[in-house]
Amino acid sequence: MHRHKIVVALATCIVLSAATLLIASTPSSGTDGRVEWKEVNSIQIPAEAIDFVYSLDGKYVFILMQNQRVLVYDQKGELQGSIPVEAGVSAIDIAPQGELLYLIDTEKNLTTTLAIDFVAFINTSESAYKGNIDAPVTIVVFSDFQ
Repeated sequence: MHRHKIVVALATCIVLSAATLLIASTPSSGTDGRVEWKEVNSIQIPAEAIDFVYSLDGKYVFILMQNQRVLVYDQKGELQGSIPVEAGVSAIDIAPQGELLYLIDTEKNLTTTLAIDFVAFINTSESAYKGNIDAPVTIVVFSDFQ
């Protein structure tokens, strides 16, 4: 009887190990019934993630990491920057146009809203200028007009 329990336990371990291998090796494309999939992008992150959210336009992904940082990647998978957050932040979300990042801190029962802007560097070395050459310039794009 003890031998039977050991064989069942060993078979269970083998099945669980095989299932883990199947889960860990998701095929990059395939079909099942009426569902088809194809890998579009993959980002290697430096540690374990807690939560993530994509901007609705698909340009950015925000990934909440266990080390109290939100990593921001562009659609090419290039890291754009990171935002430090409190240790209790356990979930994130973004505004429809990606201009606000919402943090949910379950330890303090607190939500925080951060305004998000992306800095673009424009080569102006050959351009004419008037005033201080190092003066900051802000370009505003009104994209919600039709």
